[in-house]
Amino acid sequence: MVLARDVEQWRGPPGAGILGGVATRRGSGRRWRRLARATRQLLARHDLFLLGAGVTFYAAIAIPPLAFLTVRLLLLLADDGFVTGLVDDLTAVLPTATDGAAVADATFAVGSRLSAWAALACVLPATLYGEGLRRAYAALAETPDTAPGLRGRLAVVPLLVVAPVLLLAVLGITPVLNRLAGEGIAAESLGVWLALTVNWLILAAPLAWSFHVVAPGSMPWRASVLGGLATAAFVSGFLQGFVVFLRLPIDFGAPFAGASLVGAVIAVLGWLWVLHLVVLVGFAATNRWVVLGAES
Repeated sequence: MVLARDVEQWRGPPGAGILGGVATRRGSGRRWRRLARATRQLLARHDLFLLGAGVTFYAAIAIPPLAFLTVRLLLLLADDGFVTGLVDDLTAVLPTATDGAAVADATFAVGSRLSAWAALACVLPATLYGEGLRRAYAALAETPDTAPGLRGRLAVVPLLVVAPVLLLAVLGITPVLNRLAGEGIAAESLGVWLALTVNWLILAAPLAWSFHVVAPGSMPWRASVLGGLATAAFVSGFLQGFVVFLRLPIDFGAPFAGASLVGAVIAVLGWLWVLHLVVLVGFAATNRWVVLGAES
């Protein structure tokens, strides 16, 4: 169970911050080993693969309406021509093996035509993501929960409001990535680093929110933010791996009687499942960090 008390003895000297204090205090290695052992023990009590699959199921339903709704809200905030230019840059850097550019274009086309009633209707399936996350978090935290569906859905509504800003931040670096592509290994390495860093910072905010607000048990903000930052770093790295995977000359339809579309969808869902495994492991580690601190 997640306890509300923070981990004072992990803070270290005044002004050093939690991570700096842990690194400088005697016995820090022992504390990290305790954390790793406690996290492994927690995960051993649960079927992580099944929990990840459950969240992926909810996400598969929620992501399309969430994307349409986010695009519609973004077009209310920014000029259509400006957004269109950013989308063109995005499609230019996306891999072509899975028709990523076509998917992006179609998503923005549908979102731009979304009526007010259609946008309102998208809210119901889009918030399913919160329900899936809360159910998985509650299982891992071993915390009794009531009305996880309603609580999880309501908890992600604020994220729907800020989603256009986060999307704009992602789109904002695509012109730079587009210019760096094909300009040599140094330029492309800079582009990879830029994408990793921006994605890390953008993902950290919703992950920290999900750890503190979506999950039951009121995890402290300090732990939620640090756990979100650490988890987002790994998720960002796996996202870059996903992009590399999509660029490989693989026939996604080969295992499915040549149905390339089916293969591409399953490949995307498979990587989405892997990303959710990373998120759940990050949550489990943050949960154990708080519990170990409260028990000390």
